[in-house]
Amino acid sequence: MLTKRIIPCLDVRNRKVTKGVRFQGNVDLGDPIEMAVAYSDGGCDELVFYDITASAEHRPIDIEMVRAVARVVHIPFAVGGGIRDLGDMRRALLAGAEKVSVNSLAVHNPQIIADGARVFGSQCIVLGMDPVWVGVSESFPSGYEVTTRGFRERTGMDALQWAKRAEALGVGEIVVNSVDADGTRAGFELNLTRLISTQVHIPVVASGGAGTPQHLVDVFQQGKADAAIVASMIHTGEYTIARIKAELARAGVPVRRKW
Repeated sequence: MLTKRIIPCLDVRNRKVTKGVRFQGNVDLGDPIEMAVAYSDGGCDELVFYDITASAEHRPIDIEMVRAVARVVHIPFAVGGGIRDLGDMRRALLAGAEKVSVNSLAVHNPQIIADGARVFGSQCIVLGMDPVWVGVSESFPSGYEVTTRGFRERTGMDALQWAKRAEALGVGEIVVNSVDADGTRAGFELNLTRLISTQVHIPVVASGGAGTPQHLVDVFQQGKADAAIVASMIHTGEYTIARIKAELARAGVPVRRKW
C-alpha cells in the first residue's frame, strides 16, 4: 500500500515565511531555509515553496532561494509562483527543485502543461488550483469555480472540468487548495477533495484547512487524497510532523515513519 505524504507548505514573501487566512491578513513567521531544514529533519515527505508575490510583482521566482533550499534539504521539494514559461521551469529544476507548480499561468496558457510535461516529464509538473464554492449550476456542474491570483480573479472555469483537462494535457499531480478552508484550521474541504481525487488518475494533494491530525485522517480516508499540505498547525509549533504521523498511523493511515 502506498504511503500518504505530509507536505509542509512555506508561503514566502520578501524571503520570509508568511501565513494568512483565505489569502488575507498575512503574518511573517520565520526564515524559509531554517524552517525547511527543521521540517525535513522532522520527517516530512516533501516540501513546497510558493513565492506568493512573484506573479503580482511581475518577476520570476526567487532562484537564489531555490538554490539555498536545495543545498540544505535532502527530500523532494516543489516551487511555485513566478513561473512564466519553460525557461523559468528549467531554471527552477536546475537550481534543485524536483517539481514546479503552475496555477494562473496554466489557466491563461494551458499549453504550458503539455509543453512542460513533454520537455521535463509529467512528474515535474504540478497544477495548483484554488477553487471556491459557488453552487452547482450549468456553468459549474461540480459547484466549484477556479480562481487565480490569490482569489482575486474568477476564471469562469469549473474545478473538476479543469482538473480533467489538466490531466489530459499531461500534468503529473494536482494540488487542490480550497479557498473557503484556507488558513482556517477547521478541516479540509472533503467534498471538493474527494470529487477531484476520485475522478482523475493522478495524485491529488489536499490543501487548505489542516488544524489537527484528525483532519488529515479525514482527508486521507474520506477525501481519498494521496498527500496533504500542512502549514499553520506546524508553523505555530502546536504539532510536529512526528506527532502527526504517529496519530495517522494509529488511525490506520499508511505513512513513512522516520523512526
